[in-house]
Amino acid sequence: MKKVEFFMLLLCLNAASFLVSADSPTCPADMGGQCSDDSDDWEGEFFPEIPNIKYEGPSSKNPLAYRWYNAEEEVLGKKMKDWFRFSVAFWHTFRGTGSDPFGAATKYWPWEDGTNSVSMAKRRMRANFEFLKKLGVDWWCFHDRDIAPDGNTLEESNKNLDEVVELAKELQKGSKIRPLWGTAQLFLHPRYMHGGATSSEVGVYAYAAAQVKKAMEVTQYLGGENYVFWGGREGYQTLLNTDMGMELDHLARFFEAAVAYKKKIGFTGTLLIEPKPQEPTKHQYDWDAATAANFLRKYGLIDEFKLNIECNHATLSGHTCHHELETARINGLLGNIDANTGDAQTGWDTDQFLTDVGEATMVMMSVIKNGGIAPGGFNFDAKLRRESTDVEDLFIAHISGMDTMARGLRNAVKILEEGSLSELVRKRYSSWDSELGKQIEEGKADFEYLEKKAIEIGEPKVSSAKQELAEMIFHSAM
Repeated sequence: MKKVEFFMLLLCLNAASFLVSADSPTCPADMGGQCSDDSDDWEGEFFPEIPNIKYEGPSSKNPLAYRWYNAEEEVLGKKMKDWFRFSVAFWHTFRGTGSDPFGAATKYWPWEDGTNSVSMAKRRMRANFEFLKKLGVDWWCFHDRDIAPDGNTLEESNKNLDEVVELAKELQKGSKIRPLWGTAQLFLHPRYMHGGATSSEVGVYAYAAAQVKKAMEVTQYLGGENYVFWGGREGYQTLLNTDMGMELDHLARFFEAAVAYKKKIGFTGTLLIEPKPQEPTKHQYDWDAATAANFLRKYGLIDEFKLNIECNHATLSGHTCHHELETARINGLLGNIDANTGDAQTGWDTDQFLTDVGEATMVMMSVIKNGGIAPGGFNFDAKLRRESTDVEDLFIAHISGMDTMARGLRNAVKILEEGSLSELVRKRYSSWDSELGKQIEEGKADFEYLEKKAIEIGEPKVSSAKQELAEMIFHSAM
């Protein structure tokens, strides 16, 4: 890669943290110049042109209706809404501006006043709850600094957060809306340039712990069912100046303290680690599901955490989303899914809505085999494209994502109930149903015994894997 190309790529990668909290630089014209820091009042609805989104069936041509997602429909003995537990990501939906390293913000929502004040944070929270209700979704996810502005001190930041959280608590009344999970933003502020739990500065480690403590408290207070650790800066840029062993040990101590505090305050939610290989660091310590599982086993934390698998992160690590889900599932670690996707022509985390029905089908095959993922769910860690700037685009994107996953569920059920693919796999491994196969699987066959059996069997028969037939069966269900 040429130096110029590499430099531009780095600019794109570094944009991710900026996009989380960038604010509109000006007061929108349709606010009548009434930009204010001291009032979160808003007259009427935030989305007056958007109806409550309903299921209309596959023949519907209405872009503001569900065609495949029927929340109350029972599938394999469970309501569709309970298979998914869909969640809206506050940071992308209400803090994303469309800006990138080559251009300024493109999205100026009518309710924004150009500030990052507490009053503006409250207004966004009201918009969030109206959005959830119109979409028919009971869950949302947040970083602490997405929903409330950072203060000049930790105490001020906590005060800001408490004020916004109290509003969220009030808005929850009379509804089932709750956070699917909360987390602390330990990557945007310059103090975290070396990481939080893996920082070379002990003061930063302490600050990160204090921030996680508070974020866990407010997640519990709002009835959140999970808490996520995404270590965007828990890694390194070069090993030349890094003590990797020390940093991994410190990360483990950090997680141990989180587990202890969770138990101390009686938080019953699941602690989740979200693997990602890189971006913004060159190498992130929770590279993929297998790496995260190995870390948890090494430090005796395997029973305290599960994994939040993000599809775009899976492809960045060189895997498919299906691979990462299966790795988590067979290790008993599948806890939540960030439903998104990347672009095969782009080398970074584009966080697009997942609209590939085939990929959604494979995702749901893993979820069905897992028996569901509650108390986790499907969080749309996905954002509108820079060029999509209408308010209704927020709804259309989520509707499309939910319909795609619903089609995936229906297809996965069809494949599993029809049975041809399962039978193909069974036949492929049928030699293991033999007495020898049973002895091996029970640990009763040592090398001497296996040598005798090899001589007795002679040259073994090797059958076709039938990959093309497997693919034909899978795609016929689409």
